[in-house]
Amino acid sequence: MINLEQIERLNNSLTGSDPEIILKRVLEEFGEKIGFSSSLGAEDQVITAMLAAIDKSVNIFTLDTGRMFPETYEVLHRTVNRFGMNIQVYFPEAASVEEMVNSKGINLFYESIGNRKLCCHIRKIEPLKRALSGLDAWITGLRRQQSITRNEMKLIEWDESHGLIKINPLIEWTDDMVWEYIRRKNIPYNKLHDQGFPSIGCQPCTRAIENGEEIRAGRWWWEQPDSKECGLHEHK
Repeated sequence: MINLEQIERLNNSLTGSDPEIILKRVLEEFGEKIGFSSSLGAEDQVITAMLAAIDKSVNIFTLDTGRMFPETYEVLHRTVNRFGMNIQVYFPEAASVEEMVNSKGINLFYESIGNRKLCCHIRKIEPLKRALSGLDAWITGLRRQQSITRNEMKLIEWDESHGLIKINPLIEWTDDMVWEYIRRKNIPYNKLHDQGFPSIGCQPCTRAIENGEEIRAGRWWWEQPDSKECGLHEHK
């Protein structure tokens, strides 16, 4: 059930606040009914470090699609060791992956947007639904600067696709702010960021970007910018 008054109240009281203040407030507001979904990217590493300083028992989870970069697994290992937090890993259903691959091929996503979205749905959306089950709110590392598909997102908003409240504590942060925080706090990060990968997803669907390209240009680079969402963060 949409609680528009709660969303408006939180936006009015928290917009413009430091992310640490935002995180403390929403953890108090939602208690055990809130979780943080981490892609282990730079922004999410910042939020993980902030949460570790507030409450190490907070629900943090990540999605393993089965097509991740080795560097992503390495940063997951270092992050758990550094902060002493449990990051729960959700996997796609094996039978669904087998059926998709056997009927459409291992790299089906290059052939059409429909195929790519099917792969994202099986490998990401369904595991996310299981991860979010029973929650009233989830925290993300989304920022407006990341993509034209995220320009209209707010600090606190209703996520129609998943039926719960979404909190974006870094929504106003720039790239420079993210990296200044990482370096100042010596936070573990994916070494692919040093090789021209500002946004990191599945290995076959992510490339390094060229100078002058926007942050998510390396994600599904064969598609037009306005279609470059996997469905985790569709804005309705």
